[in-house]
Parts: sequence; structure tokens; C-alpha cells
Amino acid sequence: MSITYLFKFLEDGTELTFETASATDKQHNPHSKTPASWTKLEYCQCSNCPLKRSEHSHCPAALDMQPIVEDFRKLPGFTKVEVIVKSHEREYRKVTGLEEGLRSLMGLVMANSDCPILANLKPMAFTHLPFSSQDEFIVRTAGTYLLRQYFNMKDHKEADWDLDGLVALNRELQLVNQAVWQRVHSACEGDSNLKALLSFFTLSSSVSYSLETQLNKIKSKFLNETTSLKEFELPNK
Repeated sequence: MSITYLFKFLEDGTELTFETASATDKQHNPHSKTPASWTKLEYCQCSNCPLKRSEHSHCPAALDMQPIVEDFRKLPGFTKVEVIVKSHEREYRKVTGLEEGLRSLMGLVMANSDCPILANLKPMAFTHLPFSSQDEFIVRTAGTYLLRQYFNMKDHKEADWDLDGLVALNRELQLVNQAVWQRVHSACEGDSNLKALLSFFTLSSSVSYSLETQLNKIKSKFLNETTSLKEFELPNK
């Protein structure tokens, strides 16, 4: 099922709605009828992009981002909005600055894009959490990666319990983030899109540069010294 973002502007009552692709089917994010020049693959192409210009004319992530960039390109990031996020299972609401709402929407759209590198984030899109904090982002990122390692182990594949692959992946994502920012920068007049991207990039960079520090910050929340896991073990049959 798709996820819908509704932006209600508190100053004048206008609304903007975006329906994103689902992480569980073949649905695609909506594209503009005329691709902008900054969406061409050769324009600020990621240094680690695996796509060939002879086979792909445009950047998949940029095409997904274009409708958002165009609608918000002139608006300042501090614009007050009520953001309503609706999925099949639940609904989220928050009155906040436009920057935070866009950060959440852009993160979801990028994770659902057909970019081969960003495709690694599809499990995060499957459990999308709007307006997530730094700690929540770390928990979901590390937790999602560790669940993948569990499935690898069950399939008799090598499992990475030290999270080395997660750090390496986020270093690759940093290169993608930098190129996407350059693309969007050329299309913006206001700062809402740029601030949203920078805010999103700050979250992801914490994984590649300070994952261990971030995990240590939340370690106490996952350790209960008064309860032993053995108390929950099933009796031997």
C-alpha cells in the first residue's frame, strides 16, 4: 500500500498532497511529465553510480524527487505546516517546519526509488517512521540490517554481526547524497528542499562516521540488568 503525505500550510490554508510508491509492490513514484535537465543521469552523476549512460537517460532518484522539488522550490524551510501521513495501517500528524516534513517525505521517496544503491533502503521504507529522531533512526537502521543478517544466517549465508557492511553501505549512500544535493541545489530558489536534504543527510552520516558512538548512546535502553533472558526460555520437551 502507498503512503500519502498531506501538507497543510497554516498561514493561508493551502494544501499539497503526495502519494508515494509502496515498498512492497512494483508501483513507481509519480514523475513529472517533462523531466528536468537536472534529472539527466550525466548531470552531477554519483561517483559510485553503477548505471550506464548508454542504457539510462535519467537518474531514477532524481526523477522521483522532481515533483517534490518543483512544488516546494520557492518556499523557506521554516514555513509552518501540519503534516499528515497516512498509510493503510495508521496515521501520523505533526505541526512542524516544512523542512522536517520534507525530510521525512524525501527519505521515503529516495528509499523507494529504482536507484541500485538506494534500493538497499527499501526495508527501511517498508517500516517507514515519519519525523524520526536521531535515536529512532539508529535503532531502525541497525535493527533492519541485523534482521537481514539473521535471514542470511538462516539461509546458510555469511552474516555480518559486527555491522561492518552497514558502515560501508552508508559510506556509499553518502556519495549518493552529495550528488543528489547538487542536483536539487540547481533547481531551488527557496531553502526548504535543501534544508530537508541536509537534515536527512545528517541522519545517514551518523551511521558511516559514528555508528559505535550512536549505539553506545542508546545501549542502556536495550539492557535490563534485573531480568535474565533465561527466565523466558521455554522448558525442554
